[in-house]
Amino acid sequence: MSSQSSILEMDPILLPRHIAVIMDGNGRWAKARGKARMFGHKAGVDAVRKTVSTANRLGIQVLTLFAFSSDNWKRPKEEVSLLMELFVTVLGREIKRLHKNCIKLNVIGDISKFSQSLQDKISSAEALTANNAGLVLNIAANYGGQWDILQAVKILADQIKRGEISVGELTEADITARLATAHLPDVDLMIRTSGECRISNFMLWQSAYAELYFTEQFWPDFDEISFTNAIAWYINRERRFGYTGEQIRAMLIIEK
Repeated sequence: MSSQSSILEMDPILLPRHIAVIMDGNGRWAKARGKARMFGHKAGVDAVRKTVSTANRLGIQVLTLFAFSSDNWKRPKEEVSLLMELFVTVLGREIKRLHKNCIKLNVIGDISKFSQSLQDKISSAEALTANNAGLVLNIAANYGGQWDILQAVKILADQIKRGEISVGELTEADITARLATAHLPDVDLMIRTSGECRISNFMLWQSAYAELYFTEQFWPDFDEISFTNAIAWYINRERRFGYTGEQIRAMLIIEK
């Protein structure tokens, strides 16, 4: 029996509610084939399509894909320009498919840096899928974990200044509620492709207790089997949240 079939038959409570993916290795994948970096980025779109489809089929609640880091502006201008064009093209081509499959699309990050045309397309895509009740698909674009925490703190600082909340009342939940992913569960499983073992300023606050899964595969080679293998690995982990293994097992027995 395939890992995907096994996962489909599992109790949904065992599955990660929120999976975040750092899609890395497009350029190196292309270089290994004697092609330009954009060849790899375009090939990576197929991997996105497969991952989104599989997540939706498995009943994953939230999938967040790191599409464009705030640090990516440092790349050659030609590559950044081509990436923006690819974003527009893919968004226009895929949004009907997402809507048909009841997927809700959110773009998280500072999109004010994008062209007005792209901002308008993002707004239209989000509006079209706003009431969909299936998978929540977050595309992190011009996003950074530090930026996300900072913008949340700025909102809080402004509310404190207006007397809406006092410093003494602040809790971690107040920051969580002002992040780009407010009202969504924290990340349970973070996946990074390409063999790099770092999270690169991605969802720092939301990944406090996430399981980190690193694979040598480059993103264009990441398929349905790769995705379900990562989920199977997650299911076999013992998540403690600061408790001992014995305490976790005792709580599970009590909850039953």
